[in-house]
Formats: sequence, structure tokens, C-alpha cells
Amino acid sequence: MLTLFRWTLRLTIGLIIVLVLAAVLVWYFAMRSLPDYNASYRVGGIGAEVEIVRSTDNVPHIFAESDHDAFFALGLAHAQDRLFQMTTLRRAAKGRLAEIYGERAVAFDDLARRLGLGRVARESYAVQDEQTKDALRAYADGVNQWIGIVNEQALGRGAPEFFLLPDDISYWEPSDSLAILKLYAAATSRQIPAEVLRAQLSIAAPERGQDIVASLGEPALPVYSTLFPNVRVGSQQSGGANEWPLDLAGYLTPFSGMSASGFAAEAQRTTAGQALLANDAEAALTMPSLWYLARLRMPSADVIGATIPGVPAILSGRSAQLAWGVVPAQVDDADIHIEEIQPGDSNRYRGLSGWQDLVTRREIIRVRDAPDRSITLRATENGPLLSGASYDLLSVIPSGHAASLSWTGLSANDRTMSALIGIMSAQDRDSALQAGAIWGAPAMRLTLADRRGISQNLVGLLPQRLAEHATLGRMPTPGWIATNRWQGLAQAETQDATANGLARSAAVLPPLQGDLPLGFDGDTALREGRLGRLLEGREVHSRDSFIDMQLDVVSPAARTLLPLIGADLWFTGEPAAPGTPERQRQDALRLLAEWDGAMSEHLPEPLIYAAWLAALQERLVRDDLGPLADRFRALRPGFIERVYRNRNGSAAWCDIRQSAAVETCPTLARQALDQAIYDLTERYGPDVTSWRWGDAHEAVQIHPALGPIPRLGWIANLRQSLSGGDTTLARAPQLASPDRPYQPASASAYRGVYDLADPDNSVFIIASGQSGHPFSRHYDDLAVRWRRGEYITMSLDPELARAAGVGTTHLYPNASTPAENHSDPPAD
Repeated sequence: MLTLFRWTLRLTIGLIIVLVLAAVLVWYFAMRSLPDYNASYRVGGIGAEVEIVRSTDNVPHIFAESDHDAFFALGLAHAQDRLFQMTTLRRAAKGRLAEIYGERAVAFDDLARRLGLGRVARESYAVQDEQTKDALRAYADGVNQWIGIVNEQALGRGAPEFFLLPDDISYWEPSDSLAILKLYAAATSRQIPAEVLRAQLSIAAPERGQDIVASLGEPALPVYSTLFPNVRVGSQQSGGANEWPLDLAGYLTPFSGMSASGFAAEAQRTTAGQALLANDAEAALTMPSLWYLARLRMPSADVIGATIPGVPAILSGRSAQLAWGVVPAQVDDADIHIEEIQPGDSNRYRGLSGWQDLVTRREIIRVRDAPDRSITLRATENGPLLSGASYDLLSVIPSGHAASLSWTGLSANDRTMSALIGIMSAQDRDSALQAGAIWGAPAMRLTLADRRGISQNLVGLLPQRLAEHATLGRMPTPGWIATNRWQGLAQAETQDATANGLARSAAVLPPLQGDLPLGFDGDTALREGRLGRLLEGREVHSRDSFIDMQLDVVSPAARTLLPLIGADLWFTGEPAAPGTPERQRQDALRLLAEWDGAMSEHLPEPLIYAAWLAALQERLVRDDLGPLADRFRALRPGFIERVYRNRNGSAAWCDIRQSAAVETCPTLARQALDQAIYDLTERYGPDVTSWRWGDAHEAVQIHPALGPIPRLGWIANLRQSLSGGDTTLARAPQLASPDRPYQPASASAYRGVYDLADPDNSVFIIASGQSGHPFSRHYDDLAVRWRRGEYITMSLDPELARAAGVGTTHLYPNASTPAENHSDPPAD
């Protein structure tokens, strides 16, 4: 017995020693991947010494004697801090996520392969100007130089994630940056799910379904079944891949419709007598953020602002003379066409003049710990065929048909990268607008400010549809009918949209391109109106007033809807006994009656409002739509407003079809409020006044690789309560899933305010730290400040950067390697 005890003790001690040694080794190699910001390197690919000065917030200030060397250094800096993020974005764009994530990523790789983002990126490299090609090559050389340094010096594979995921880091190609830019373009569009949803509504509720999604002034749609006479359209949802979960790609979700805002005031409307410009950009709440701050000082420009790791350009920022911001225009840049497949031959489809061959090719999706998948990619004259499992397409595709996609991002003549490089080096608005005139996808509202004034223009490629198009691009249409096809692409007309010395971009502008509308899926008129009122409400603006607008959390939806739905409920009846449901309802209504609509994390009113409206919308649509109602968990304030104002008889939604009685809208509002209070009581207790929006509206900034892993998620993820909501200017829309109804899904992950009166008074912030390494002190140091509405300064003074720096990296040219040692990407 004693011997057994001794051996058990020895084994236990040995196991503890092994575990401790393993933990020490893991810690050692993980820490080895933290870059030394004070190191010096001899590198090939640059012509002169380059300095990368890291400010106290870890913003790299790059000082180079040539543009080429500056972009080289930006590639190296991006790779130092965000190498895993860059490679993940590249994999997402090229359809290679399954190689590291396994079978659960196959459907998303399938979608990316069908879109052909990597292939189109390689094709579009050829149309970039020489300045941009050189920037792309230099950037790729800088990324590859850091990968080489990591390999040579055994720096922990460059990021701790690479110890857990089987990722052989291939060298960066210039077209990889263009592929990520294509992925970003796809993420800004919302057209595929919008078209599918309209078709589903037309099938499920042909008489009134469009009430839910119609925009103000939108013309009536035909009934979907009339577009396909004598053909049975599927009625069941596919239940397929509609989103990319955060633990897969995380950073960019194709066709999710990322929003943003941008506004400006010219000199006469500012206190300091020079123009102001503000820009923020929405992104998924991840660790690290999609955005990365950087400054480049080079012969052609001295600029600072927001970049996307993997892309050698500042998308929003300023120089000493110019400030610029971009906002996805949310124009209708994509159409779904229904293609008839020839019976008995799946490789032929109906064209304009009869049956013709599909363009077909096969590709292999390599899958971690599973057999490889061979997929057949097919395309028509309208564009690539999509899988019916994507975006619930199967539910709207007639039997014997398939869905193809026309999208501006599929153009191989996309020169967006050249436009970005041109804007960075522009000295004034005229030259910046000239550079932006070749913008491709996504179409953007480009806001510009210099010392002479401000301007705002629509830039990008726009589809050309005929006026006879069956749905004007709002629902899938038969692809074999000529009038439903695109008539090509055209550059947007450069109309200045400023008025009264102000510019704002919460609305689609201009509303028409020629005689045709640009789209019907922009931000709500409520959010647009809020921004307009705040801008026009002051005679003059300052940097601080622009910051206040970016951080504004007043919900225009709440201010509009609560007086409507509660019109017959306020202050009715005698005071109820404490502790009763009736008293809870009275307390909730009293709080809402005195509320100004501010979605503050510290208040109970936003939580009551959100729960009430969610319960009300569910009651309005469930009886008419059945299972399709699951697609409407996100609040649609325009629909509820139409119902309670009874526009065109929309109050009919209040009557429950299955009941004998005729329910009224006030009855439904009271029932929904009681249901909301009951649910909130179950979660947060009976005291209505003790509820807090922040307890429910808690953001989980998840690390796409480490976050889902037990215990590691505690280190890699960040949880923090947020103010704001779906329609606030400080946007933080809810995930609206059954188990996490109020969790923010995304937010304004980058904010910048550029003051041309005192450029160094400009400020910016991102939703995480600069580093993507969980053990770095710069991993989340900006996140808490972002949540509190704080900013960091945006100075171009090199002495300020050096004085408060956390390190300076010196790059010296390797005399044995010429600076011209780089090559164009290989042919596809």
C-alpha cells in the first residue's frame, strides 16, 4: 500500500512538473512573438533608412525618403502587429478558411470561391496605375520581410494563434491586398439578403408583405410568383449559411451591409474659422478591431488615419492640407438573377437566344482533419451561380433553376486601390476628387475638406438598369429576359451634395443617377433626420460638437415610436398595488414617458423600450409569416410606424389571424409590454427601476481564433457594456438572436474628427488596441477609452511622436539586395 502511495505521489509530482514546463514553454514562445519595437533590421527592398516611431498608443509613425520605402514599412508594421488577422482576411477572401477551421468553414469557402474574390483581385491588379502597383509590391515586400525575420529569428511564428492552428504562412502577394479590399466591398453591400427577403415576403404574404421592408417613396413591387408563371417556387427556408460566425472570419461578413457616417462643416460654420470633418466606420466587434491606425511621411504625402491590415492605404484620415472620409453609399450594387437550367443537362442554361453553355471550372477546398472537397463553379453572362444554401436562396429559386449574381465588385476594371493612393497624395479637394473619380467598388460617399471648403460626392461604379427592369433590382428576376439584365457599369456622377455650408452622409445621395433610383436599402430616415437636426441646430460647430454628434446615443426611433404605440396607455387607471404586474407596467410607462430617448447603458428605459418593441414586432408578424418571422428579430421601426399610423391600411397587421376576435393596435401594444416586463423580470428581477441597458447590451469583442477556446477566451476576448442602439448615431445594433437578443453585433469601431484650423487638434480612436497579440499591453488599451467616448490626438509633429514613443524600429537597406527586388503576382 505504501509503495502504491509513493508511486502515485511521484506520478502526480511528475505530471505537475510536465504541465508547468509545458505552460512555461507556451508562455515563452507566445512572448517571443511580441515584436521588439526598438529593434533594428537590415532588409532587402528599401533604398534608404526608414524609421518606424511608435507613439505612446502604439500608432506607427513611418518616416521614409521614398513612397516605396514608406509602403514597405507599413507592410512590416501591419505584419508585426496583426499578422494573424491579415492572413485570416486573406484566407476569407480566397476561400481557404477550411484549411485551418475545418468542416464548419466549408460553406463559407464555397461562397468566397463562387464570388471569385481572389481571382478578380488578380485580374484587377493589371488595371492599377504604376504608382499603385509599386505601392502594392512594396507593401507585399514589407510583409514578407517580417515573415522572413520571424522565421530566421524564431520569433514565435509571428503570432500565438499559429501555435494552435495549422497555418503555414505563405508569402504575401500584391493581389492579396486587392482581395481583402474586395472582401471589404462585399461586406458593405446588403443587397443579396435584401432581395431574398423581399421575395420571401412576397411568397408568404403577397398582399401586405412589402409593408415590412418598403422604404419611403419606394414604388410597388410585383408579386414574386408572377415573375415565374407556371413555375412552383420553394416555400421553405434553406436554413443555410447566411452569416460568417465571429469565430470563423470575424472581421468582414460578405453582404452584411456595414454602415458608417460622415459629415463636415465649412469655415463659416465653425468656431475656429476652418473646415471640420468627421468620419466613423462600423465593423464587427472583434479583438483586434478591423481598423488599425498609422501615419506615413513620404515625399508624396504626410498622412495619418485609419487603415485595414493587409491594405496599404489610409481609408479615412488627413494631411496638413486635406481631410477625407468615406461612407458606403448603400446603393443597389448587386442583383440576383434566376437562371433556367436546361432539363437533362446541368451545364447549360437559357440565354437571350436559347440554351447555351455555362462557364465551368473545378476547384478543391482543402479541409482540416477531413477529406478535401471538390466543387464545380459555374457562371452565366449575368455572373457566377451561387449555392442555394447561401442567404436562404433555396427558398426563392424555382425548381429547375439556379441563382446568379451581378455585382459591381466582380468588375476586373476596379481601380479603387489607385483611387485611394491618389487621394492620399492629393493636396486639395479638386485633386482628391479627381483621384476618386476612378473609384470602383464599393460605391462611396467621399467627403472632403480643405482650407477652401468642403464637398461630398458619390464615387464608384454603378449598375446601369433599364427603366423596364421588372423590379429595378429589388427582387430576383428571370435572367433570360434582356430588360432585367445590366446594361453595363458607369462611374457615378460627381455631384456635390453640400448645402448651407454643411455635408452629411446618412442618406443616399444623390437620390437618382439619371432617371433611375440608386437603391432602397439605405439607413433609416430616422437616423438621417437626427444627424441633420444636430448639424443644422447650431450656427457654428467646433471639434467638440462634432465629437458629441459621433457619440450621440439618442434613439430617433424611440422618440418617434413610443408616442405612437403608447398613445392609449399613458397614465390610465388608478395606481396599482406595489409588486403587482399592473404596477410594473405603470412604473415602466412612467419611466418611458419622462425619457428623452437616450440609449444610455446606465438607464432602465432603453431596455424596457427594446424589449417592448421586440415583443410587439414579433406579435405583429408571427401569425402572418410563420417561420419566416424568425428573420425579423432585428427592429424595423419604419414598419411599426406604418402600422401605428395605419398607412395604406397597414394597421391590419395588428389583427391576429388565428383568433376569432379582432385585435386592435393598442391591445397588441399592451400585451407586448406585459410580455416584455415578464421576460425582463425573469432575467433581472421585479424592480423596474433597477434594470440597466448595459446589463443586457454587453458587447463581447471576440477573438476569431482564440475566443471560442475555453480559458483562452478569458484572455483573448473583451466584455464591456455599450450605450447606443440600432438607430443612434453612435451605432451599436443588436445581434437579435434568440439567446442573445440585446448583445451588440457591431459598432462604430473607428471614429475620427479632423480639424483643419488646428490639424494637430484632430483626434481618432479604434475599438481595440493596435496590437493583435493578447499578451501585448496594446491589445486592448484603446478599447476602454473608445467605450468611454474618449479619443487620442492625431498629430503630424514628428517631435511629439518621438517624445512620447514606446519604441523606434530602424530599417536599414541591405546592400546585397537591390531595392527593386520584387515581382508582379503570377498569372492566374
